[in-house]
Amino acid sequence: MNTFKNFLAAAGLAGVALALSAAPAAAQGPTCEDGPISLGSVSTVTGVVDFSDAPKAAAAVFEQLNARGGINGCEVEYELADDRGDPQVASQAARDLIDNKGVVALVGGASLLDCAVNAGTYARSGVLNVSGLGVDAACFNAPSIAPVNVGPFMLSTAMLYYASEVLENEKLCAFFMIIGGTQEAYTQAVENWETITGKELHLMDLTLPAQGDLTPYLIRARDAGCEALLTNQVEPGIVQWVNTADAQGITGINWLFLAPGYADAVSSALADTDQPIYVGTEWEPYTESSEANSDWIDVMNEAQLPRTAFSQGGYLAAQVIIDVVSSIDGPVTREAVTTALQSMDPIAYPIAGSPYVFGVADAHNPMRATKVMTLDSGSWEVLLTEWLVLPEVN
Repeated sequence: MNTFKNFLAAAGLAGVALALSAAPAAAQGPTCEDGPISLGSVSTVTGVVDFSDAPKAAAAVFEQLNARGGINGCEVEYELADDRGDPQVASQAARDLIDNKGVVALVGGASLLDCAVNAGTYARSGVLNVSGLGVDAACFNAPSIAPVNVGPFMLSTAMLYYASEVLENEKLCAFFMIIGGTQEAYTQAVENWETITGKELHLMDLTLPAQGDLTPYLIRARDAGCEALLTNQVEPGIVQWVNTADAQGITGINWLFLAPGYADAVSSALADTDQPIYVGTEWEPYTESSEANSDWIDVMNEAQLPRTAFSQGGYLAAQVIIDVVSSIDGPVTREAVTTALQSMDPIAYPIAGSPYVFGVADAHNPMRATKVMTLDSGSWEVLLTEWLVLPEVN
């Protein structure tokens, strides 16, 4: 190049030579001279729960991506670390991924305790976590983690908003089961609904047990005149709650549940109830073969994986990181990926009702939209074909 510029200068074309000198190098996209792009997740696979559908879906996305040539020729190497629901194992798994595997980001994970245990480690190490399923409050209150799901706290606000603004119920009640440090998060979720709507909750109970007789709680709700009641019960508790309402002859209350209620086990167990049941989703309803779900369905079918809501989270997290890495011009390092996530513009995906963005903040909860399902003779039906997007809290 220098010889050519010298020739131009000698020929009296010094201006052309100067322009060549000043011209920026052509954009090269992401590069990976040091080997595959290393990504990983810390997920709960064995132990009290199995959240492996999320990271397995992320792994399937990357495997199919590699078969198509990777990202600008760069293949992805993805490792799923099982924390076994043990804080010490979770800590060791994160350190191994960061220090030994050299991951440039965490993506697609779903864990009972990864966020609470490792958020500080991720921040100190300069590695960000695009979580496939944020479970506990720490997942939505750390600068190093931004889940792709709405989460139980934002969804609590959204379901209260649905009851007051769509169902037009006036006496709204909330009964929460408090596990770990979630009391503040659920309380804040209610306060956010009150700020958005200018209304006040009729009754809140923070003593709902993980196990035991629910009769006193339903009697209290009935006697208080609740028109709609939100609870954060998971599958067995939801079935027990509705069966108890039937046994007590309680009617006239709209029951609001969070995403764990949207499950085949719940619909089959409650096939005979006439209770009005409303459940919020994290993403496009997974039981629907809609256009929004079409690519996710194709990925799951090719990988021969079950189509579950958890797998939607892993799939979406993988799509986010692919788009973010594709925006990098140069080597795909941890620093480059962190910078790209923190400076990214919001990206919309058909499977989600809100654009995803990581950005720079002390806490991240970018997803603010849900669709609402109802139970009809043992089958889930979509009540809202359009997304219910929660207004920002001013």
